[in-house]
Amino acid sequence: MESASQDINLNSPNKGLLSDAMTDVPVDSAAAARTAAPEGLTLAEEEELRSELAKVEEEIGTLRQVLAAKERHCGELKRKLGLTPLDGLKQNLSKSWHDVQVSNAYKKTQETLSQAGQKTSAALSNVGSVISRKLGDMRNSATFKSFEDRVGTIKSRVVGSRENSSDCLHSPLGAGEKPPQDNTPF
Repeated sequence: MESASQDINLNSPNKGLLSDAMTDVPVDSAAAARTAAPEGLTLAEEEELRSELAKVEEEIGTLRQVLAAKERHCGELKRKLGLTPLDGLKQNLSKSWHDVQVSNAYKKTQETLSQAGQKTSAALSNVGSVISRKLGDMRNSATFKSFEDRVGTIKSRVVGSRENSSDCLHSPLGAGEKPPQDNTPF
């Protein structure tokens, strides 16, 4: 046929298709599917199952239409209340986090980590005590006391020589003058 006779009804299942292109399409899909009947079923059982299948498919289509209408209505209500998609996302994240926190896996993990933290804290405390005791023992040892005495002697010589040499140094400033402050940034 010519394109002028093309079905332009937008609600038609044949919209935009030429009528002679439809001649090869089977009209009864159930009849076409009957050629491959499953084994072990009588014709009556097969017809009953096909009838039930058609009803279920029709119910699914109806439910999809109802769901779409409900979603549109929900969107309109949210728009009127001033709720944004971001608010919904925040609420979903909050609920998800709450669900995670009350889950058994989260609770067990939290308990395990708490126990591990307590054990680690106790171990570090013990290590600190051992190190303190060892340093105390080392400080009381004869070798450390000998080293400490030598460092003290060197320190007194250095500090003593600085005090003596500062008397010998002549300041470019006159008596009673203060040195200028250095206010340069770091």
